Amino acid sequence: MERTIDLRSDTVTRPTEEMSEAMARAPVGDDVYGEDPTVNALEALAAQRVGKEASLFVASGTMGNLVALLTHCQRGDEVVVEAESHTYSLESGGMSALAGAIPHPIHGVRGHITAVQLESVLRPPNVHFAATRLVCLENTHNRAGGTVTPVPALRETCAAARGRGIAVHLDGARIFNAAVALGVDAREVAASVDSVMFCLSKGLSAPVGSMLCGSRAFIERARFYRKMVGGGMRQAGELAAAGIVALEKMVDRLAEDHRHARMLAEGIGAIPGLFVDMEAVHSNIVMVEVRAADLDAAGLVQRVERHGVRANRVSARKLRLVTHRHVAGGDVEEAVAVFRSAMATADASRH
Repeated sequence: MERTIDLRSDTVTRPTEEMSEAMARAPVGDDVYGEDPTVNALEALAAQRVGKEASLFVASGTMGNLVALLTHCQRGDEVVVEAESHTYSLESGGMSALAGAIPHPIHGVRGHITAVQLESVLRPPNVHFAATRLVCLENTHNRAGGTVTPVPALRETCAAARGRGIAVHLDGARIFNAAVALGVDAREVAASVDSVMFCLSKGLSAPVGSMLCGSRAFIERARFYRKMVGGGMRQAGELAAAGIVALEKMVDRLAEDHRHARMLAEGIGAIPGLFVDMEAVHSNIVMVEVRAADLDAAGLVQRVERHGVRANRVSARKLRLVTHRHVAGGDVEEAVAVFRSAMATADASRH
């Protein structure tokens, strides 16, 4: 069977052998009662890694963001979101359908809502307006291509929100990618926000789970809403054990994924008919624009998949490639060769 180079997402990563061993021997208890020692250890570690008082183990990043919205907001409150953010565009409308929040989307700068942009849309209290209760930021930003927002820019936007009494939640699904790319500790990235969610199951390679972090009071309220949406897990320590290994062993190696993403971007960007904005390649995600007149993203995805390379179409003309620990340097070179061949075949068919 031909080996597949899977560039669809870093969610395809499989647990390490050390994770599997830790899961097999993890002590467990009933987490809804707060009695699972491994979950408790993971929550303490996760809070420490992002500089917050407490954290909550949830099944997914989407659940973590939803629980954050439920905890911060009341039904009918306005939430300012970036127009291409995961919370707004890729979480099945849960912020409105389940949290009852009214999104106010803004097209940010490479995925980031600047302080100036935020201040321009915030309205004074008025009986006609929904109360703006929350700003949601995302770092790294998925649909902008894994772009990283520097800490000073985050700080400025948070200060603008806080000056109006508005809380800030950070979708930090890949916050450790952001920290590695910036050369700072993840605590610096999360320092100015009120709550932050990050995933264990993407580049960190744990099989399941995300963490929602914030103040102790915030997490106590969040625990209620996690239960409400069906996220109260019982003997979850086996999953939490993999998360502990992920945080202790898998963060520093993310730099390798970033190097491979840049190699991939440079190689594919040099292929006629394809375009990569190199200034937007900050972490482990590469957005590729198909500029050939008679080939679209779906067609290109089909062509490369026939030769063992998997990619995600994100729009009619764009596809997304994501590097992770199962993609080595040789895989990058092979993937570039497959894309080059696919585009040469398309060019030959035109003639």
